Amino acid sequence: LTLSEEMYRVQSVFVPRPGEEIRQAMKFVDPEPRRVDEPLEVGVTYIARLNESLTLPSGVYGYANPKSSTGRNDVHVRMLADGMTRFDSAGDKGYRGTLWVLITPRSYRVRLAAGQSLLQTRFFNQDTRFASDSELEIAYQRHQLLFTPSGEFIDYSQIKMRDYDGTLILTVDLDLDVVGYRCEASQKVLDFAKRDFYDPADFFQPIPRPKNGSLVLRKGDFYIFVTKEYLRVPPELAAEMAPVDVRAGDYRAQYAGYFDPGWGFGPDGALKGAPAVLEVRSFEDNITIRDGQPICKFQLERMTEPPEIVYGERGSH
Repeated sequence: LTLSEEMYRVQSVFVPRPGEEIRQAMKFVDPEPRRVDEPLEVGVTYIARLNESLTLPSGVYGYANPKSSTGRNDVHVRMLADGMTRFDSAGDKGYRGTLWVLITPRSYRVRLAAGQSLLQTRFFNQDTRFASDSELEIAYQRHQLLFTPSGEFIDYSQIKMRDYDGTLILTVDLDLDVVGYRCEASQKVLDFAKRDFYDPADFFQPIPRPKNGSLVLRKGDFYIFVTKEYLRVPPELAAEMAPVDVRAGDYRAQYAGYFDPGWGFGPDGALKGAPAVLEVRSFEDNITIRDGQPICKFQLERMTEPPEIVYGERGSH
């Protein structure tokens, strides 16, 4: 989904009431017109109309996810659709309406342009998530979904942490020379059209391996880590990062969260997974994480059919 030229600064995040158009609901947050290519300020929310609208068949509905590059730059985006009272949702079968996106930079200023894409939408004709751990186990053993960094398959019986809801729980890897990155409060503006132009050190500080295998996350800071397990998604499946149960801690472990068919798998299944990259922010007071601690969970979904081109076959970002 791509940005149009129409953008406004708004006072707050909002959703429409049932059946209400976004343009009507927007009047209650004092929209201030602005050019889409002006730098967006940290902590300020903007809304932009998307170039695309939807006219879905009677049995089809849709949901949106931020692109990985959006989440990794700590730009919080949420799709709004006419009449839909939930973010990122065109969840009524046969939905028809205009689409908008709320944009909030969280760590540094960014510059966008019309035609750029911050999020993507996926279409469904039914809910194909695994409803039970028994369904998950069958698919897991058949497709060999998790590997160690050295390429050894992790048998389903070796997975000790479960929520018993058809999801896979993965852990954080703090046993690397560089275990992750902490976002710095840079004064620079990052132009999304020139991301290869910048020195990453201007925006992120590398975190070396902690001496005791534990790390303190400061409340509100933005971090990037990777999972200890290597995940692979066969072409018959897709995966989405599910929200972590708040009983495990009040933090967010992923701001994009969609994994295409073939991710870490390859066209012919030769790949033995890849670590998932996590965008983490703690909402509690400072929180300590340790190597091998549960950090995120995956919800797998069955595809209607395998895609003609799998993830990475034509390169990726």
